[in-house]
Amino acid sequence: MPHLGFFPANILLPNLKDLTKWSVVACDQYTSSPDYWKRIEHFVGNTPSTLHLIYPEVWLEREERSKRIAQIHHSMVSYQLAGYLSPLQEGYIYLERTLRSGKVRRGLIGCVDLENYSYKIGSQSPLRPTEGTVESRLPPRIQIRQGAPLELPHVMILVDDPEKTILEPLEDRKSWMSPLYSFSLMGNGGHVKGWFLDEKSRASVEDAMRKLANRLYNQEQNPLCLAVGDGNHSLAAAKACFEQIKQKLPSNRWGSHPARYALVELCNLHDDGLVFEPIHRVVYTAAKKELLKSLSERFSTEKKGNSFSVIEGKNVKTYFYTGETADLVKEVQDFLDTWATHYGCQIDYIHGDDTLKKLCAESKCVGILLPGIGKTELFPRVQKQGPLSRKSFSLGEAWDKRYYLEARAISLCEEWK
Repeated sequence: MPHLGFFPANILLPNLKDLTKWSVVACDQYTSSPDYWKRIEHFVGNTPSTLHLIYPEVWLEREERSKRIAQIHHSMVSYQLAGYLSPLQEGYIYLERTLRSGKVRRGLIGCVDLENYSYKIGSQSPLRPTEGTVESRLPPRIQIRQGAPLELPHVMILVDDPEKTILEPLEDRKSWMSPLYSFSLMGNGGHVKGWFLDEKSRASVEDAMRKLANRLYNQEQNPLCLAVGDGNHSLAAAKACFEQIKQKLPSNRWGSHPARYALVELCNLHDDGLVFEPIHRVVYTAAKKELLKSLSERFSTEKKGNSFSVIEGKNVKTYFYTGETADLVKEVQDFLDTWATHYGCQIDYIHGDDTLKKLCAESKCVGILLPGIGKTELFPRVQKQGPLSRKSFSLGEAWDKRYYLEARAISLCEEWK
């Protein structure tokens, strides 16, 4: 029978009193704010924390990478042996994340089969990326995952469930489920609560997923069942690592290896708490005048179509593009990629209008303030045209991103380093 591609998982939960210090935000956030990560390091100290199990990308080019990765692997084994992580029986975790805005976003922790996923261009797999995968960004993530006994996900998977049949009914079943955690997240990340699904709740979820899968397969030959909303490069690294493992194992053992699956959070695209935010660009270059001139030559100031703004210091200039928002983002990204290749400048990706404006006022850079993409256009566009340009949208602001909390074993004991 057709299936949606989301499965129960063997989940490890922290066996600690202070979960606020345990749970840190996704590693690819605040890449232009090293002070944020320094504050987190000071706050956590030597306390058991996912900070010691992940690699904040702000430090990737600023320290000895191999040494940091070796320490991450060592900490993973140490935490296992020290009993900081306790296993649940195979199943799902329902969570409610109260965001800084006060909105509540629902999620379901389970796993996806990496055999159902491909990040290659033209993929027709049931699980696909929503944005282009930059393969040059994968090696550090692959290096971290290789030899790691655990995975800690910040991957968020989207399901297009407008009738709200999978996740939303769980809100009324919380009294039947086992409470697992409830605590405030550091860095103004809001609050998170989690429950382990009872048998009836699990059966209800899986029945709803089967019905949705049947509808999708009746509509399309190769339907987009699930889409990667956040963490695509981490999921792509997991896929690459499993492909390496398959080369060393006989095919009859592929299905039983834990690295075939990846732990993720499933969210409904139509959840009121799931907000699409734009991701802005900042260009660090000594050739600001040339960049501004090239932008004015490439894009129109005629007030027609979608708009974006270019910020230099306190100066703001607005340009327009007649195509869809997703096409506008692609045009800007392609332009900047060509510019960066020619001039050798650095491009960074920024969440939040105010953050970008402050950065442009204080630094020698040019900011590109981009519009957001509508949620309802995402699945149809990816189904028909493939992934959007990279960094086309964000699931909320940086502080709304998934925080590391649950873990899962991805290697066999004999594979531990």
